[in-house]
Amino acid sequence: MKLLETGINGLVRLMYYISGLAIVLMMLITTTDVCLRFCVTLYKIFQWEFLSTLKPVPGSYDLVALCGSVAAAFAMAHTTVQSGHVAVELLVRLLAKKKQVFLKFITDTLSGIFFAVLAWRCVLYARDLKESGEVSMTMQLPFHPFVYLLAFSALAVTFVFLTAIIKDLRKEPGK
Repeated sequence: MKLLETGINGLVRLMYYISGLAIVLMMLITTTDVCLRFCVTLYKIFQWEFLSTLKPVPGSYDLVALCGSVAAAFAMAHTTVQSGHVAVELLVRLLAKKKQVFLKFITDTLSGIFFAVLAWRCVLYARDLKESGEVSMTMQLPFHPFVYLLAFSALAVTFVFLTAIIKDLRKEPGK
């Protein structure tokens, strides 16, 4: 069990770093695009020749959107490990300890099932996108690899919930 939990946590940490990298990439693409658009505007106003070769980043909207999908998908597992999702604990705290544990078990089980189904459906959807040849508008980048990444992330979240369930079941009663 310890090996499984260590492996899952290592994978989640890697996904978290990739998510951060995607956000940095979004920032760089956006900043570069805005600066280059400003240079184009300056060239049109002042006709400075050294600005004539500068053009905005082609497909910046596509790139930022796809990086955003990677950032959001890969951050899900880390947020789950950290219990960073919004939770309604006001009423749960008033319950007896056994009922709290039971409610956590039910919630984790249903959440795990939800993310497992999400992973499965994303794989099917990605397969459909691949068969239809669906691509982004400007850069013609295929969408299906990004949906596969979402499926992978949902599967990772499923394993996070699975390890939490196993860990809770192994705890001694009353602790």
